[in-house]
Amino acid sequence: MIDMVRDKPAKTGATRPAVAVVVHEGASLFELSVAYDVFGTDRSAIFGAPLYRLLVCGAEPGMVTMDGGLQIGVPHGLDAITRVDTVIVAPTERPDDVPEATYRALNDAHDRGCRIISLCTGAFILAGAGLLDGRRVTTHWFECDRLAERYPQLTVDPRVLFVDDGDILTSAGSAASIDLCLHLVRLDHGSAVAAQVARDMVVPPQRDGGQAQFIETPMPALDSSNMLADTVTWLQEHIDEPVTIDDLAARSAMSPRTFARRFRAGTGTTPYQWMLRQRLQLAQRLLETTDLPIDTVAARSGLGTAANLRKHFGRVVDISPQSYRRTFKDRQTP
Repeated sequence: MIDMVRDKPAKTGATRPAVAVVVHEGASLFELSVAYDVFGTDRSAIFGAPLYRLLVCGAEPGMVTMDGGLQIGVPHGLDAITRVDTVIVAPTERPDDVPEATYRALNDAHDRGCRIISLCTGAFILAGAGLLDGRRVTTHWFECDRLAERYPQLTVDPRVLFVDDGDILTSAGSAASIDLCLHLVRLDHGSAVAAQVARDMVVPPQRDGGQAQFIETPMPALDSSNMLADTVTWLQEHIDEPVTIDDLAARSAMSPRTFARRFRAGTGTTPYQWMLRQRLQLAQRLLETTDLPIDTVAARSGLGTAANLRKHFGRVVDISPQSYRRTFKDRQTP
């Protein structure tokens, strides 16, 4: 038996965001483990205090059998949802067996302003509760057609890792759950903290392409065997400098046309779009962690001018740099 209890008091006495993970019979052990690692692991050694307070709950306290047959102890009932800021619904092999009590608890939580999250096919549970009506959502690519057919009032997008629709967020399958959970850390604590959590988990620090509601498919990490890996590493180290496709092609000993074609084939995006994402992510970190003037943020992030920063920031992140900085600082104020 695994006892999933992570409700320890903060060492500093500070208020931590509280997260409830809802599990049912047949729940996926992988997605539950992802949520447990991101929100339940005590990283006080890194941050001085735990980042979250995690409650694992179900329709009733007791034993739950996971998809692989492993049994875990679920210490909390659905009343735990009333004590949290965020509710994460883990996927289950048997979504049709989810009790009405779960639907009521999820709707009550949403009505009082809770952030509601589904991982992978947990979207079927949110859809069954009526929480996804009229929204853009995603789930595991293999189940997208079935979700759209069963719930035609939804707009199901199979191309993305996750969709952030403000108070409701949905993820694609398996590893995309990591991306969405890290996205929540980024929203709550900022990009620098999320990057440290990712480093502790030994996963890519950011695979979302920005914080707009529609998250584009990101560039996968390149391992050392990829012929473009050295060029990409160099580019990351010189992201604040003017760089052209010709420069990158020359470093890779290719013609510009061949380089652009192979870069897209290996990453799923163009060199320009990849550089833009990296520069915007750096700008976000600078806005979060410094009081540098916008002109300086633009220069240090490789975007050149404040006007250029505002243009791209508004298009991708859907907010101005000044508003982003103000919103982030307000969120961090006790």
